[in-house]
Amino acid sequence: MAETDTAPGYEQARDELIEVVRKLEAGGTSLEDSLALWERGEELATVCRRWLEGARARLDSALAARDGADGDAKDRPGE
Repeated sequence: MAETDTAPGYEQARDELIEVVRKLEAGGTSLEDSLALWERGEELATVCRRWLEGARARLDSALAARDGADGDAKDRPGE
């Protein structure tokens, strides 16, 4: 998927990836169709990975900010 394309949200990409895997596991598709499904699955997996990495970064940032705020309060006497 090109960067200029509108990437699907995590849930949409995950659901489509599940469907792609289901079709591949079921078999019965031509080699060309199987390759196209596999390529789409790789694109969707990348989209999901990026969403999860972004969520992890946001969570880590929030936890670091919280821990920093807790540490600041502990460093000041009387608070």
